[in-house]
Amino acid sequence: MTTRTKKLAKLSLKDAFEAEYTRRQAERRAREEAERRQQEQDLAQAEELHDLLASEPAFLAKHGLTVDRRRYTVSLDHADYRIQAYWEGGRASVTSSDKRFTPPGSAAPRKQESVETVEDALRVMAQYLADETR
Repeated sequence: MTTRTKKLAKLSLKDAFEAEYTRRQAERRAREEAERRQQEQDLAQAEELHDLLASEPAFLAKHGLTVDRRRYTVSLDHADYRIQAYWEGGRASVTSSDKRFTPPGSAAPRKQESVETVEDALRVMAQYLADETR
């Protein structure tokens, strides 16, 4: 018998199963922790963007806008349009939607851009707002 055969003979099905099960559990916990951290980051970015937008109530009132945040989504609402940013996976999808020609409560998307930072989301939302107020 070789040394390799002796080592294999000492390993049992139970030992191999427990090692594999432990490895898979550790991988699952690592994935869940990474997902939790990403969700916390997405939520923090949505909160930061909301706070920036809501910090100028006079400007919002002048343009007929309201600011709302629902978990990962921050929106600027006007009677005729909605501009919103949805955070997921460390990126925001910023969209501009028209409310004029759709049923109440819905909005037809017209523009969309993906960004990675709160500053970029704010910049794109400002661009969309400028487009709507010309």
